[in-house]
Amino acid sequence: MRLKLLALAVAALVPYANPASAQSNWPTRPVTLVVGFAAGGGTDVLARIVARKVSEVLGQQIIIENVGGAGGMVGSARVAKSPPDGYSIVMGTRADAINQTLYKKPAYNFLEDLVPIVLIADQPTILITPNEFPANTMPEFIEYVKKNQATLKVASAGAGSTGMIDCQLLNAAIGVNVTHVPYRGGGPAFADLIAGRIDYICNYVSIGAAAVKQGQVKAIAMLAGARTPLLPELKTADEQGLKDFDVSAWNAILLPKSATPAMVAKLNAAVSKALDNPQLRARFDAIGLIVAAPERRSPEYLRKFINAEVEKWAKPVKASGAKVD
Repeated sequence: MRLKLLALAVAALVPYANPASAQSNWPTRPVTLVVGFAAGGGTDVLARIVARKVSEVLGQQIIIENVGGAGGMVGSARVAKSPPDGYSIVMGTRADAINQTLYKKPAYNFLEDLVPIVLIADQPTILITPNEFPANTMPEFIEYVKKNQATLKVASAGAGSTGMIDCQLLNAAIGVNVTHVPYRGGGPAFADLIAGRIDYICNYVSIGAAAVKQGQVKAIAMLAGARTPLLPELKTADEQGLKDFDVSAWNAILLPKSATPAMVAKLNAAVSKALDNPQLRARFDAIGLIVAAPERRSPEYLRKFINAEVEKWAKPVKASGAKVD
């Protein structure tokens, strides 16, 4: 009888023991990496490169899910509100920091609802136009846009996206008001730029440089503070007279706030190891991505970095007058 009662007691405890066991062995099944933009854009390209190498380290498949909308906010909000099991992670971007000020009612709190895991890379931004655009330098671009701002269109990966903000900041810096056309991702927006349906875009160099080299589009200026090795002759906006103009994007991986310390540590170590992989580094170099240095990869560093980014971008967003309901 005692043995029977003991067996029943142990059996009753099994359901409570399983979740802890599953968390300690995490991940035991495929993990979904949510990208808040359409396939083909700069964030999507980066995520797919990283996912493959992290899968090899973890021994579990990383499945990319593109959840576009609201400048990445729909995808990030989905992960922030996902089940507390660690099987949904998100590729965060500078848009997450910007959206906290840009939107009157953000769908999640970037500082509280997601746990920072690791900074991935910096993504320099480039100003690009169709080949037929009647300007080749920043001074010529400024002059033409000022004269024709009422009829021009500027594209972005969506309201709240980094591309939208970068071009808003550019427009504010040169004193123009140009119609903004938001898309559900950088890929579709760039396709319309190539087709000549849009006049200019502020896009990641990882997407734009190849199209410039192939003669599909025209590069006007690097919007980051330094030139890119992919287009070494292309001057920065600052070098072309738009003094102190410097915008650049970044990407990072985050988990829901319910993630355990063990999950955070294991994913951080796996991603950091993947970032040191020579094949991944070569892929990043080929598209102009700047891998985060080892000292910038800790969860603690990323938390401080995100806090600073939310504060940093609140000022120019407010100054630009941009606001989304």
